[in-house]
Amino acid sequence: MVYEATMCGNLMIISLVLNSKNLHTPMYFFISQLSISDILVTTDIVPNMLHILLHNGGTITFISCMTQFFFFCAAEVFECLLLTVMSYDRYVAICNPLQYVAICNPLRYTSIMTNGYCLLLTAICWLFGCSMILTYIITTTKLYFCQSNIIDHFFCDIIPLLELVCSDTFIVHLEIYSVGIPIVFIPTTIIVVSYTYIVLTVLKIPSNTGRQKAFSTCSSHLTVVSIFYWTMFSVYVVPNKGQTLTISKILSLLYTVFTPLVNPIIYSLRNKDIKKAIQLWSHYH
Repeated sequence: MVYEATMCGNLMIISLVLNSKNLHTPMYFFISQLSISDILVTTDIVPNMLHILLHNGGTITFISCMTQFFFFCAAEVFECLLLTVMSYDRYVAICNPLQYVAICNPLRYTSIMTNGYCLLLTAICWLFGCSMILTYIITTTKLYFCQSNIIDHFFCDIIPLLELVCSDTFIVHLEIYSVGIPIVFIPTTIIVVSYTYIVLTVLKIPSNTGRQKAFSTCSSHLTVVSIFYWTMFSVYVVPNKGQTLTISKILSLLYTVFTPLVNPIIYSLRNKDIKKAIQLWSHYH
């Protein structure tokens, strides 16, 4: 049921953005790309997970395991970078032209965030994510696995995979930390800085209505960012030393199952434009 709801919700977002003229803006284009990423993660993980749960275990070949790992990592890296691009989009849209830096200009928003520029940013996120993860996957495949052929997890992830390795994993760990800087820490810094400028700008708006309208355009994105980065940091960046494998599995379910499910709900329930598009779609169908 959760898998079907996730697919329906994200497909609905993509369909609405494609067919509703009032949603043909950079923000909704990026939201549709987020839905594509969520569909990829869910389809990569959940069907095989359901098979494992229903049969109390399952078999997967080494190539299939690495393939699943690649698409999972590529989609997650893309989402990290896309959420950063979305925060930049909100920054350009909201900031006052006389404050902070020259690009902080809402009057120039449409000239800055053109269709071509949005497509370029999205393509860079996909290419950067896939290329970095491909290098990482190639190194992982060259490791010597001899401890066991049993992965004590719902899917092929780096932590349970490294537990099966007999050879030296120094290079892999070095790559993990090296990749973590451009994928996790730099995007997190950009998001924090962007929203710091946004908050400072919004607080200077004289009317309460103006402030509420400005904050409402960012609240959904902030909610999604908070959920996504909290789970990712909990599992990969700063895991608790006393964290058991069961807790790690539960946390992994949050960003592979729960986050793709709630993202379209968050953007639908808290967005007047999407509500309006749903009402128009219902009216004509």
